Amino acid sequence: MPPKNPEPTAPVGVVIATRNRAATLLATLEQLTALPERPPVLVADNGSTDGTAALVAERFPDVRVLRLPTNRGPLARNDGVRALPARYIAFSDDDSWYTPGSLAAAAAIMDAEPRIGLLAARIAVGHDLTPDPINEILAASPLGTAPGMPGPAVLGFLGCAAVARRSAFLATGGYHPLMWIGGEETLLAYDLTAAGWHVCHAPQVTAVHHPADAPRPHRLAHMRRNDVLTTWLRRPLPVALRATWRLALDARADATARTAFGQLLPRLPAALRDRRRLPTAVEAGVRRLEAAHAAG
Repeated sequence: MPPKNPEPTAPVGVVIATRNRAATLLATLEQLTALPERPPVLVADNGSTDGTAALVAERFPDVRVLRLPTNRGPLARNDGVRALPARYIAFSDDDSWYTPGSLAAAAAIMDAEPRIGLLAARIAVGHDLTPDPINEILAASPLGTAPGMPGPAVLGFLGCAAVARRSAFLATGGYHPLMWIGGEETLLAYDLTAAGWHVCHAPQVTAVHHPADAPRPHRLAHMRRNDVLTTWLRRPLPVALRATWRLALDARADATARTAFGQLLPRLPAALRDRRRLPTAVEAGVRRLEAAHAAG
């Protein structure tokens, strides 16, 4: 068994969390293993039953597979980061990768500015590389650009298009176990920023995303649940109470809100146990983002 937190030996490595999407994953690995940076790649396999591990071992013997006995969702990324010794960790999903040169650009940016904890990449979607609408949101962040940073400060990002400083990610605990899938990145951005790290947009780094066309009926409920959970974990009590009240009101007539509210309640005790208010300056940033969103 490797040590729990091995010392970094490569500038940038790639961690992919996957479950039962072998065909898509293999196509992604074709792209990642062809990059000129030749990053070490680790696949955190969330208990797949479709032969993912064997197929990766056969087709990509240099790609390491971390076999997890159960589906740990986004927490598999935490496992992958602990197991992959690189200074910086680029996160991909099994349907996303980085353009040639992007990982080298990320490493150069983070080497030059040791205060950066995470870079939120520019995202191109599909075969025609259509700019994702999130690019404009990140670029227009009202939090401003600090000296030496590649782009504006942000308090959210897309999990399959981000490069983290491994030491910062591990020190802040990575993805929170209560979140699961759906907007879980926001809490990580809060925690990194609260710990003094810069989280910023880096349009110099491009991730390509080929999202599946299959519907994900539970995703919206998960996102609503996680949005309220995040308020309980890190925001002032009046904010958490208002968010919970709004969700409860919506649950009377909306099935998605009802599902989210039902999932929220059993998680509240654990959220209260891990409740840590954001520093005043970070909370002020969150409020500026909320005001900009409401106005826009």
